Amino acid sequence: MTQQKPRRLRGADVGIPPRQLDFRLSDEMPRWVYGDNRTATCYLALLSAFFPPGEDFFVKSVNRYANLVTDPKLRAEVAGFTGQEVIHSREHERLNEVFTERGFKLGVPDLAIRTALAVLYRLPHRQQLACTALMEHFTALLAEETLIYEGNGGDIHPDLKELWLWHALEELEHKAVSYEVLELAGNRRSERILAELLVLAVVGPAGAVAFLWLLLTEGALFRPGDLVRGARMLLGRGKALPKVLMGMPRFRRRDFHPNRRNTTALEQEWRDKLFGTDGTLNDQLRRRLA
Repeated sequence: MTQQKPRRLRGADVGIPPRQLDFRLSDEMPRWVYGDNRTATCYLALLSAFFPPGEDFFVKSVNRYANLVTDPKLRAEVAGFTGQEVIHSREHERLNEVFTERGFKLGVPDLAIRTALAVLYRLPHRQQLACTALMEHFTALLAEETLIYEGNGGDIHPDLKELWLWHALEELEHKAVSYEVLELAGNRRSERILAELLVLAVVGPAGAVAFLWLLLTEGALFRPGDLVRGARMLLGRGKALPKVLMGMPRFRRRDFHPNRRNTTALEQEWRDKLFGTDGTLNDQLRRRLA
């Protein structure tokens, strides 16, 4: 009898399932979807504008080293990571279209991030991967705080909240993949420290210019009360962003690894809430990819 070849592991087999979702964004969704505040909504729109080109950069930098990945489990994790990021890009492109239809001028943010990434694309491949690992560290920290804060009420309008909760869950599910591939490529602490400086020097100004543009075009710069309230919503005590910024320096530690911060219970909690038996997103789940 011919022995059957074992089935190749998929992303879903290793806890990183690319979920084909088709979010139904309500026509009734208000313009100011983050706490009914212009400033905070501009921040949310900025993140969404940055995601599609940014996640394309992540996928390319990781898959460039696919030939080094021989472990079946990590190979499946890379496949799951790639699938999740591709779907994230698609859904945020749809959200960006909705923002644009509501009058947000996202052309400058899009140009700003693409210009910044064009600079990073000129770096050696392993340095690009180190930059990806750093930015994935940022998104993992942001995802963790988003699930905790928005899950306990939060400020994002209900019409949009589930998209961000889904994205946050999947960022935690694949948070270690780019770093594991960096380890195979010859992880050097000097390159990780340089990645911090490069991303701060290149992506940081792009984000600042794009945010100021959105604040200007949305009229928030001329509303001091809105600016102050928005700043409190983003940077105030107990908010997500300060905790994210405080966690960023962990990346330069000699013993850094994304999985040192255990988010397993948080991930399972939201997996159950969104995709469990009575999951709130089951009706928007189309099919699963390998």
